[in-house]
Amino acid sequence: MTLTPFQRLALVALLAVEILLWVGAVVRSSGSGLGCPDWPFCYGQWVPPTSAQQIDFEALDLERFRRKAAALGRDPAQITADRLRAEFDPVATWVEYLNRLTSLPVGLSVLSLWLASFGQWRRGRADLFLLASMAIVLVGVNAWLGARVVLSGLKPGIITLHMALAILLLLVLVHAFWRSRGPDFQWPWPTAACPQTSLMGWLLLGLIIFQGVMGSQVRELTDALAHSHVGVARREWIGDLEHSTIYLVHRSFTWVILIVCGWFMSGCRQVGRLGFLEKTISGIVMAQMVLGIWLAHRGIDAVVQVLHVGLSSLLVVTLYFWLLLAGRSARRV
Repeated sequence: MTLTPFQRLALVALLAVEILLWVGAVVRSSGSGLGCPDWPFCYGQWVPPTSAQQIDFEALDLERFRRKAAALGRDPAQITADRLRAEFDPVATWVEYLNRLTSLPVGLSVLSLWLASFGQWRRGRADLFLLASMAIVLVGVNAWLGARVVLSGLKPGIITLHMALAILLLLVLVHAFWRSRGPDFQWPWPTAACPQTSLMGWLLLGLIIFQGVMGSQVRELTDALAHSHVGVARREWIGDLEHSTIYLVHRSFTWVILIVCGWFMSGCRQVGRLGFLEKTISGIVMAQMVLGIWLAHRGIDAVVQVLHVGLSSLLVVTLYFWLLLAGRSARRV
């Protein structure tokens, strides 16, 4: 499979965003979202501290910390230099800082893609310039939202929008990778992509994205439980979640995804043998089903949450690429 230079840039950007999504999932599942409570510094420093002794708590802007405490439902009057010193968690601080570092390759790779798109525009490829411009705008908006997530004290609505724009960025980069292919580009593995099954694929993608939005809202609920149920075992959170309509709908909607995926796979099997992409799609859907059952019955395990979120992004990328292949098959008919 020969890739054009622009395709390689798009692929690098795509991988950088995917890695950032996985790291972001670790941040949220570990409760490290406020490990660096200020922005762009971390406890007033460019390089985060590893111990409370490295921080001059008296020099910190305590009013900013108190505003975050109020956003998290805590009493701002309790936020003092001594309290911050006692609550300092170096692990959470560095997990959040590494999340910020992994955002740097995303910015650089997307910026490189955008600069390279000017050359594509001069060659009559305005579509690639448009896709690269969309990507850099999405990165900029999401970087701003990332700061708002910290400064708002992990405000729920902003978190969901932050995740939704990241998924949209993945789709834009997949499309840029596909559109920039050369005339000799050939997918090396067999696939059952065809126009007859593409409609089922689009339906499945729409349902998966809808499920992902609901899942992000459920994650917001678990974030809230992490703050309100300090010291309570994660397996005991399920009872509280079951009082939420969005959690119950999200949990039951998994069966809809599974049924539509089965219908989709049946259609693919009728037009050809299942290839790498089809098997990957069905495998991730089944894995997500198992992980969802684990979360619903064994407890809100942090590692399982990370896998659940990360595999969702891989599923969207794989299925969307399959749909692009199916569209190519349709044009050949």
